[in-house]
Amino acid sequence: MPQWLQWSLIIAGLVAIVLLLVFIRRHASLISEGRKRDNKARAFQARRRQEMIESVQVIAMAIEADQVEYSEACLRLKGLLDHIEPALLDQSPFHVFQQVHDQLQHMPTHRARQATDTRFVEKMDRERFAVEKQHADEIRRAATALRLHRFPAEP
Repeated sequence: MPQWLQWSLIIAGLVAIVLLLVFIRRHASLISEGRKRDNKARAFQARRRQEMIESVQVIAMAIEADQVEYSEACLRLKGLLDHIEPALLDQSPFHVFQQVHDQLQHMPTHRARQATDTRFVEKMDRERFAVEKQHADEIRRAATALRLHRFPAEP
């Protein structure tokens, strides 16, 4: 084999090695960036979950101290539990949050409530207060159980 061919093959091999090293380095850095993003996302989700759990406990304490309307608390707790531990809404005594939500979900809130006729709002309030009164004891018991409930670290 001629010497010029040997040198050509050696140079081609070295070029291939350099190109492969560049490719491997870029790929490794992409994998590293992906892991960092995943770790940040997991940390964010864990923080968000912990904040929602704290919100659930604060609302449960507010129910126990009669500092919040039961209807509003049930709607908020149902929304939070949907994200934290949805299966809890099917268990006793927590199913009351789902029941109250189902009975009140047709009512307008916030701006829609402000735009609604006053007499209709008063009628809805009477309905809401009746639902609250009907479930008051069950809501308080569920709030106490929820405050004492230990949520799993991860869903």
